[in-house]
Amino acid sequence: MEKTVVVTNATGLHARPAALFVETARKYRSDIRVEANGKRADGKSLLNLLVLGVTAGQDIRIIAEGPDEEEALGALVRLIESRFGEAAAREGGSDQ
Repeated sequence: MEKTVVVTNATGLHARPAALFVETARKYRSDIRVEANGKRADGKSLLNLLVLGVTAGQDIRIIAEGPDEEEALGALVRLIESRFGEAAAREGGSDQ
């Protein structure tokens, strides 16, 4: 299964968002791959994702293959569409 989604969070697929993506992907047995900028990465490898250089507003294609591919793909798409929790974190405010 595969789906193309737009990365809309402010920092793209860097540091914390990439770590959250990997953490979510590793919960599933299926193989997860991400394609962007003409490159393909292992979705369970932080370094591989960072090398893609995905920025805000870019499309990525997520490919899941395996016994729980539908659940894995759904969870990863929801994570991206939630902007990796950035909007919720900002709405909560900060006193710092």
